[in-house]
Amino acid sequence: MGKGLFVTGTGTDVGKTVVTAGLLRMLRAADLDAVSMKPVQTGCTPAGKGWRVPDLEAHWAAAAYQPPVDEAPWMSPYCYAPACSPHLAGAATGQYPEIAAIEEAYGALASRHEAVLVEGAGGILVPLDDTHTMRDLMRALRLPVLLVATAGLGTINHTLLSIAALRAADLDVAGVVLSATDPHADRQIHEDNPRTIAAFGEVPILGRIPWIGGENGLDWNAFAAGMTGFDTLRRSFQ
Repeated sequence: MGKGLFVTGTGTDVGKTVVTAGLLRMLRAADLDAVSMKPVQTGCTPAGKGWRVPDLEAHWAAAAYQPPVDEAPWMSPYCYAPACSPHLAGAATGQYPEIAAIEEAYGALASRHEAVLVEGAGGILVPLDDTHTMRDLMRALRLPVLLVATAGLGTINHTLLSIAALRAADLDVAGVVLSATDPHADRQIHEDNPRTIAAFGEVPILGRIPWIGGENGLDWNAFAAGMTGFDTLRRSFQ
């Protein structure tokens, strides 16, 4: 059975999808049979008998990958039109995400592939229903967790609190990736944050991703250059 990595973030819009997409691209370029899944996706749009899943489509576009038709349902077992928290989307539609079903979908993918990247929704304690959070899903899957955080001002507190929440649940924190979400960065802050988080969080910084957006699309070469801990992650799947 293949091995997995759970990609979570300190919150929404911190770069989880970009990091997951970039890692999928790099793993597949390194001849590793890697796939991704987005167990819970809100903000979907109908497409025929199914859904368009924006985060998964971003993964596939980055990696120039199109999954087999029979595997697509495993990659996005819970899709919702409302663009909100999973528990609100579940309440609105009458179907909450079920951890057991996500475990089954992950197991099906892991049995066919060498590596599975699982991108969470929102942050660590985002509710899935009235009693479970995204952290409960992480505990059920028992995967190392890669924490994505913004690179700029305010990230120290958010990142250290997130690390504490993961470790309180006995989850293995594989490392932190800092992602620039603002093209107008304060260089001094961006230089200090990784050192401070590594020291206080006792965690490796596996990537410092610069702002990679632009008129011509995302600069994946810049992403790869910033993903300094890629070899460490790649070896974990072998």
